[in-house]
Amino acid sequence: MTIGSLQLQEVVENIRSISELLAPEDDCRTITEVQDQIDEESTQRRVELEEVHANLKALARVFEAARASSIRPPSVPSAEQHAGSLNRLDASRLSLAKELNDTEGALASRQAELSQLKEEFRQLEESDPAAEHDLDATPLRLSVYRGLGIEPILVKSGSLDRVLVESASRDIHVVKFSNSARDDDLVEQVWKLALS
Repeated sequence: MTIGSLQLQEVVENIRSISELLAPEDDCRTITEVQDQIDEESTQRRVELEEVHANLKALARVFEAARASSIRPPSVPSAEQHAGSLNRLDASRLSLAKELNDTEGALASRQAELSQLKEEFRQLEESDPAAEHDLDATPLRLSVYRGLGIEPILVKSGSLDRVLVESASRDIHVVKFSNSARDDDLVEQVWKLALS
């Protein structure tokens, strides 16, 4: 064996020993397993990415709803306007309370006055002023008769002699009183003349 063949033989043995180490089926299987693992991880990452994207969309909707609800609608007053309204309402409440207090005071005063007037009325009803004073009603009656157009004429002794009667037509009539005539007839005659 020559040196060249020895080297060749060593090379062949090295190739054989290396070829035992190199198994193409194992390498293919390994490559397939790695490829499957890469595909599985890629699918898992795609699913995770879709979940993250769905969560992001949901959070964006929640954020938009929160932003919309945080904006004060035009019909709702601002904090300053609300505070102003509260101050005006408080002032109105105080004014109404003062007015109510004044009204209640006036009512109490009127009730006291009413009670006093009722008591005075009761006392006046119970009293008889005519009985308290010795009054002669004759002048009052004469004044009423004169107001009706009837003027009694008395003689010096104080007895009734005749009556002057002014009728509704402004005519003056004289009715003479005598002892022979009945009082009812004379009174009726006076009234007839007064109404004529």
